[in-house]
Amino acid sequence: MPKLNVQDLNVAGRRVLVRVDFNVPLDGEGRITDESRILASLPTIDWLLERGARVVLCSHLGRPKGKADPAMSLRPVAKRLSDLLARPVAFLDECVGEKVEKTVAIMKDGDCLLLENVRFHAAEEKNDPVFAKKLAAYAEFFVNDAFGSAHRAHASTEGVTHFVQKSAAGFLLQKELRYLGDELAHPARPFVAILGGAKVSDKIAVIESLLHKADALLIGGAMAYTFLRAQKIPTGDSLVEEDRLETSRRVLDLAAKMNKRIFLPVDHVVARRVVTDRLDKKGKKIVEFQDVQTTAVAAIDGGLCGVDIGPNTVRAYAAVVAEAKTVFWNGPMGIFENTAFAKGTFDMAQAVAASGARSIVGGGDSVKAVNKSGLAGKITFLSTGGGASLEFLEGKTLPGVAALHER
Repeated sequence: MPKLNVQDLNVAGRRVLVRVDFNVPLDGEGRITDESRILASLPTIDWLLERGARVVLCSHLGRPKGKADPAMSLRPVAKRLSDLLARPVAFLDECVGEKVEKTVAIMKDGDCLLLENVRFHAAEEKNDPVFAKKLAAYAEFFVNDAFGSAHRAHASTEGVTHFVQKSAAGFLLQKELRYLGDELAHPARPFVAILGGAKVSDKIAVIESLLHKADALLIGGAMAYTFLRAQKIPTGDSLVEEDRLETSRRVLDLAAKMNKRIFLPVDHVVARRVVTDRLDKKGKKIVEFQDVQTTAVAAIDGGLCGVDIGPNTVRAYAAVVAEAKTVFWNGPMGIFENTAFAKGTFDMAQAVAASGARSIVGGGDSVKAVNKSGLAGKITFLSTGGGASLEFLEGKTLPGVAALHER
């Protein structure tokens, strides 16, 4: 069903509440380490401000569990957003209450205000209608531009739509739905999907959905070890979901019946995982990886665990990608957080960029790899959604989209 878009609204002189996705990573000093999501929100914010709207922005950051936590404050985002917009962005250390009411009341056309982290209130994730009504009271129109949170029925994504005159999709939300929906529903072929990450259980529904759309699936990350074990290939001490072996076998059988190819690693970078007695900042024992080596085959010896795809796998996967006309990629190929085991992920980013295919990259680590490699300009679309993009590809209804008003 066609939804209202932000460009359908007459916003001049109107107060507009915009749900953005400013859930950005911060270092220990409160500095933003990846501003991709802020940059993605700029077209909608700019469009509203240029047309004289009074823009009230709201977002979450992290998982503060319903309590105020200075480490997850959006204050650093307000400062950076002001620089990017080249205009002042006011910040309030609350998202509801008298202080917000008074500030919104004196806003002028073209003013921009960022509210504090909505998840500092437990009512946000409970989609409490009282809390949603308080947020909605600051605006006549609501614009959702937070695709990364559209799969959550929260007060700031779904609840507010019941208390405003009109609710519409921002430019980023429109792009996400177009690329992940229309583009992948009718892809130029061959269509290749690359899936990584830790768990088969997180992506089994996506794999099954993509089997009906893609011509080939390339599997990496720890989830590959569950598929290998399902084929009785030794995986050493690698992470394997024992309760998903039968599911993995069923998927492989289904692919064979459909004449679709699922590619699995033919070699690996492996290491010995050692849990030390030293503690990190969170009080957890520090894990080290020793005896790093590369296997010559798909099997992994006991005592060793897979940490990245090997060079032969990279070459095989890159050859498939090189023939593609459409590529979708979600999830890293190894323990991407450790730079020593990020090469497979970076090499796949290079392969996707060099393919010339219409490419869509989704998922935090995949996007981070593309950005770090300096190849973002060669990717057709970088999705800001992690869980939202996966649920959308599974065919699930996203509450934050369904709640928007019809055109």
